[in-house]
Amino acid sequence: MTVLLLLLAHLIADFWLQTDKMVKHKIKHFKKHFLHHLFTTGIALAIVWGYYYEFRNMVEYFIFPLLFICVSHLFIDLLKIKLVDSIKRNTNDSLKKLGFFLFDQLLHIVMLLSTCIIFFHMEVVVMTTRILELFGTSKLDPLNALLLLIIIFILATSVSGHIVKFIVGSLPSEFANFEGELTLKNQIIAAKEKAQPNMENSFTEEYHYFTYTTPLRSRGNLIGYIERLLVILLTMIGAYPSIAFIIAAKSIARFKQLDDRNWAEYFLLGTLSSIFLGLLLGLVAQRLIM
Repeated sequence: MTVLLLLLAHLIADFWLQTDKMVKHKIKHFKKHFLHHLFTTGIALAIVWGYYYEFRNMVEYFIFPLLFICVSHLFIDLLKIKLVDSIKRNTNDSLKKLGFFLFDQLLHIVMLLSTCIIFFHMEVVVMTTRILELFGTSKLDPLNALLLLIIIFILATSVSGHIVKFIVGSLPSEFANFEGELTLKNQIIAAKEKAQPNMENSFTEEYHYFTYTTPLRSRGNLIGYIERLLVILLTMIGAYPSIAFIIAAKSIARFKQLDDRNWAEYFLLGTLSSIFLGLLLGLVAQRLIM
């Protein structure tokens, strides 16, 4: 329970309590970000302290672990910011940022596990054996299963959303120049019509541009969340063929835009990435919970 509680506290602070503005200007909002982790980690450690140690030895089982997690988190985030700022602008920016993002989260998880080993005296061999048993025949108790389900929910929504954004990168520039649909109609002036009566008297030119405004981006994120949650649910119950209907429904909704090759590749990359993450999380949930 300790590891799952600390991991859940980290995910809530890093993904639920952080706004897009805080992520974009992390140095400016660093104090607020730090306080989020102090608050959520403090609650998780207070539960562990009370449940396992009956609120004894406050310094050893609460204050020291809290300081260790928050200070290590501070240094890891500063390191990530420095690395991201060092990236030269090129076409591989998104993949490099994805690498930094995954490495950043891995370091945080290592620090959480180190906290359990150093301050709660958990043995590495025992922890490893327990994890292997879960993927064998053992099952989680109801409380740990609930914690794991919440963690999977956050991974399937906010965390996977970030990963998909890094994989697909930004929208192609031709989709971001105009909002909605623009129609241009040009009429030949009356004088020319009289001078050249046999000529066609009018013509129409129509240009269609598609873009994502902020509300549309929000809807796109919501669609991605629901898509991955559905994939997880279908995977858990073994209804793998039904996943194809999700891809078909998305393709029908974007059918006309798929005529554009750039859009089609962007759409396919995003959809496959999202489905893959949903399947991966669904298989984990199926193995550990069902």
